[in-house]
Amino acid sequence: MEGEQCCAHDRASTVQRGKKLEYFTLSWCSLEALVGITSGVLAGSVALVGFGFDSVIEVGSGAALLWRLGLDDTGRREHAEKVTLRIVGAFFLGLAVYVAYDSLKSLVGREAPAESSVGIGLALVSLIVMPLLARAKRNVATGIQSAAMHVDARQAQFCMYLSAILLGGLLLNALLGWWWADPAAGLVMVPIIAKEGFDAVRGKACADCACH
Repeated sequence: MEGEQCCAHDRASTVQRGKKLEYFTLSWCSLEALVGITSGVLAGSVALVGFGFDSVIEVGSGAALLWRLGLDDTGRREHAEKVTLRIVGAFFLGLAVYVAYDSLKSLVGREAPAESSVGIGLALVSLIVMPLLARAKRNVATGIQSAAMHVDARQAQFCMYLSAILLGGLLLNALLGWWWADPAAGLVMVPIIAKEGFDAVRGKACADCACH
């Protein structure tokens, strides 16, 4: 009995930590989306716009996770896991289609983007923030046995990869004038985005969740 109470207390504490992380995610990714999409449209950067829309999806994922973390009933939590995974997965697949189409259109039409110092700064900051956020979310996911939270943690890690790809494309365009580097960076993002979407839609869960 005492062990069960201890586990319940640990879970409640971990859930509260998870909620704080999701509130931070909502705030940060909303800013990231606003800056990414606005600067991407102004510069004509496919990769930067795609990065901004990825942040929009992360806002939706964070909101869904807050809903899931607020449920106490075990049955409802399991249902919320499945719904959250599928919603997030569908958004990622839609994003993959958009980025693929716009990147190919830019390459075929030779649409050269303008330089974007704002986009470069955004990618650099994201490279610092996202690995820390991903690690914190993984710890919470393991503590509350949440596959959806694990997917959310992978999204933060995956955002770090997108940041690196985005930064490479923007720097090559700004420093060397390689206009094609930006849409090429967008195309590199596509399989990564699509894989994350398929995994989520299939409800892919982690096997190492345990209550501590």
